[in-house]
Amino acid sequence: MSTTSTGPFHDRSRQILDQLSDTGQMKSLQMIEGPMDATITLRDHGEVVCLCSNNYLGLSNHPEVVEAAIEGTRRYGAGTSSVRFICGTFEPHERLESRIAEFFGVESAYTFVSCWNANEAIFPTLCEPGDMIISDELNHASIIDGIRLSAVIKKGLKKTVYAHSDLDSLRQKLQAARDDEEVTGAVWVVTDGVFSMEGDIADLPGIRALCDEFGALLVVDDSHGTGVMGPTGRGTHEHHGMAGSDIDFFTGTIGKALGGAAGGFVAGSADGIELLVQRGRPTLFSNALPCSVATSADKAIEILMNEPERVQKLRDNVAYAREGIRGTGFEVLESPTAICPIIVHDTAKAISMSHRLLELGVFVIGFGYPVVPEGEARLRVQISAAHEKEHLDTLIKGLMVLREEYD
Repeated sequence: MSTTSTGPFHDRSRQILDQLSDTGQMKSLQMIEGPMDATITLRDHGEVVCLCSNNYLGLSNHPEVVEAAIEGTRRYGAGTSSVRFICGTFEPHERLESRIAEFFGVESAYTFVSCWNANEAIFPTLCEPGDMIISDELNHASIIDGIRLSAVIKKGLKKTVYAHSDLDSLRQKLQAARDDEEVTGAVWVVTDGVFSMEGDIADLPGIRALCDEFGALLVVDDSHGTGVMGPTGRGTHEHHGMAGSDIDFFTGTIGKALGGAAGGFVAGSADGIELLVQRGRPTLFSNALPCSVATSADKAIEILMNEPERVQKLRDNVAYAREGIRGTGFEVLESPTAICPIIVHDTAKAISMSHRLLELGVFVIGFGYPVVPEGEARLRVQISAAHEKEHLDTLIKGLMVLREEYD
């Protein structure tokens, strides 16, 4: 007889799920009946303006990106049915990785099935006992888990965090690492380029200067900055006027601005990338990207490199949306990024507002504790180059309704 409906596991699971439901934190998965675009069709809701996707450049449903995915499958099939070092690497992976390295202006790049896997690979593979990893306290969960995994695998590897975007705190941590006799190897500083919940950006020039002063390596996960920040969408480093070579290693995603399918990457020195090929467990024991994703992502980056005006369209949309949100009387966190958090403070209120906006034809997600700190619940609006002014006007009108109904 199955024990899944009785015993400690069942009781514990039911208690957790009931608590999530009672506190309004239970997530529901909306069913999308069509492609991702400025507007999407949701089951039971019809066509709505999508303002919760990371489709920053509007490439998820671009006809050339879609066709590239189809052609990739037609020519190469679904995949190797094995890992790359056993069965080999398809040409689309080689082309994509070369394109990523060229895009960032670094020596080499290597792809994974997700940026989570990339962040799970880089630290356990490249760090050794005696190293120290110093992480921004608001870094993405994949960075946090990658560092935790590193400390488990590499006994003697040390880790710490510095206060969010606080250079004084980072300096203190770097000085402590220098003074620590147990830190005998490399010191690594890791930060998001764009922080996904706040929409703020890391002070990469300041962090780079400290890394140079203390002889530390700098790793930047720019998943929300790639395709968004800088005149040509290279990322947060370009926004700051830095070259790709100013960053020791990038990690990032293909699943946001660069076609929106899936996949992640590490980009940096040729030696570092070769170590990942040789020893990175997420590639040694997991299949490569599907060929359809490799070809569609390659096409998406090609379009971005040839059409930098998409980045300007996104920037114009962000400015228009932010002005409109402020005009409704809501508080939106200031940032040059495409993430526009509207602070409403109370978690239940944020979730309720999200449901009401969906009734008004606007798909925005409400985030509250524990995803963000207690009292800082928000509606996270994400802008795309695919949006036209009428789409953003629908958001603004919806917020005006909320202002009247929730005051």
